[in-house]
Amino acid sequence: MATALAPTSQASDAEWEARQQLAACYRVFDMLGWSEMIYNHITVKLPDQEGAFLINPFGLHFSEVKASNLVKIDIDGNKLDDSPYPVNRAGFVQHSLFHRHLPDAHCIMHSHTTAGMAVASLEGGLRPTNFYACNFIGQIAYHDFEGVTVRDEEGERLLAHLGDKRVMLLRNHGILAMGRTLPEAFVKHWALQRACEIQVATMSMGQPIEISPEVVSVHQRDVHIAQVPGGPGAADFAAMVRLVDRIDRSWRD
Repeated sequence: MATALAPTSQASDAEWEARQQLAACYRVFDMLGWSEMIYNHITVKLPDQEGAFLINPFGLHFSEVKASNLVKIDIDGNKLDDSPYPVNRAGFVQHSLFHRHLPDAHCIMHSHTTAGMAVASLEGGLRPTNFYACNFIGQIAYHDFEGVTVRDEEGERLLAHLGDKRVMLLRNHGILAMGRTLPEAFVKHWALQRACEIQVATMSMGQPIEISPEVVSVHQRDVHIAQVPGGPGAADFAAMVRLVDRIDRSWRD
């Protein structure tokens, strides 16, 4: 497998740190069963390079992503390095839109998990039937399926439907989560995925018990009280990276 760059030559310290964090995230997604052949994306802004982002090399499985083979691109998806790998332009249309218009969208994650797609395809979408779902009731946006996202003109509707939310179920399509940091986006995606998994399991057994709006409000008020230091998702993501390291540390290269 070709290597795009070496950590001590072309990349700044900030870029190499971002590359390692994003590569680790791709491996975490794969470990958790969230890979989708060579498709789907996680993108992250480079903190020291205005308008520059990192994305997975198109054609590689998530389990093959390394810090060195991530592709550096601009806001339009054009390559900014000498990576031998292409970028899936169709997959980046959503990401470029949100990165361009939302200053707090440092990291964006999009997946086609079975549970996520199932709930996104269900009339009514996510319902207040479990602990994790309560995190998102009233905090989640929806966007109707318009076909594969390759048309820029869909962007105006995506932004309008997202509004001030930072998590979206793309109807009939999948999960979209974004955060001010990669760990924050990760823990949002993880919790939404768990909410969808539990809803699918519960509905397979019968009619779920829905949680009242009053209790949902209390839950959302209190859920962050026990937040550990490091910011949202920091400890969660670090724990997952430790698990990945027990399997394969090649993502660090």
